[in-house]
Amino acid sequence: MKTLFVHAHYDDYEFTASGTFELLRSSLNDQFQSKVIICTDGQAGHHFRTREETGRIRFEEQCRSAQIGGYCFELLRLPDGRVPREACLRVTPEFLAALWKTIRDFEPDYLFCPPLPADPLAGVHVDHVAVAQAVREVAYMINVPHAFTPEYPADETVSKPCKVPIIIAVYDGYMLGGNTHDIAIDVEPAFEKITQMTWCHQSQIMEWLPWVGRHRMDTPRNIDDWRATLRRRFDRKNRELGIDSPHAFEVFTITAWGEIPQYSQIERDFAVGLDRGASHLDQLRERLQRWHGPD
Repeated sequence: MKTLFVHAHYDDYEFTASGTFELLRSSLNDQFQSKVIICTDGQAGHHFRTREETGRIRFEEQCRSAQIGGYCFELLRLPDGRVPREACLRVTPEFLAALWKTIRDFEPDYLFCPPLPADPLAGVHVDHVAVAQAVREVAYMINVPHAFTPEYPADETVSKPCKVPIIIAVYDGYMLGGNTHDIAIDVEPAFEKITQMTWCHQSQIMEWLPWVGRHRMDTPRNIDDWRATLRRRFDRKNRELGIDSPHAFEVFTITAWGEIPQYSQIERDFAVGLDRGASHLDQLRERLQRWHGPD
């Protein structure tokens, strides 16, 4: 299984999908390959460090997390080599082209990305929504070999098919449960690994997140403090989503943006950790059947 995680910011992976990826890695061993793509430069997420210093520190933090998590990490670069600027990401032809090339180069089976808000009252982060919208808009173009050859020149007389992945939306806490979920993965066995990966992001959990005041958390004094804070975050999300369990869960929604899976494939590929009580599997089965249409 090849999985590609595409999101806006350093640390978005750790807080939304790292436990599920860890369970898959432990289960599949060398049959599992993952890559994390971050789409902004990370320079806006601080209150007393300079933009340049913030971007450098956050890049180093993500690299440390990647060593612990065993995944490949890359920054998305536009065709001219620039990394998009944090806090003002927009869907542009250049951004679409960069995503198109990144996806085609890796050819994942599954692509994980942010969700689009279903409710206009839901809160959003502009960078999250831009990544979600861009993935949705570029999805059809993944197997269109000449879609962005002006940005990435190639021999237009020679083409080969490119796999279109199943595209899965992760949970976005800014939406406060507004998008709910299809599948819930019990990541309790990976909780300690999630703790270690998130703890790498010291500039965020020790400095920025307590200061910005959007995450209802005090400054942790050490990793034990942080472990307790992280547990409270998971407990709060469970309450928002109606998951009655003391375990840590990550939740996901299957989209029709890319390849539409069979229900049996989702059941099989995510059997490790799939919680039937917390997942909305009957609704997912019905929706996938509707999308596929009659035989």
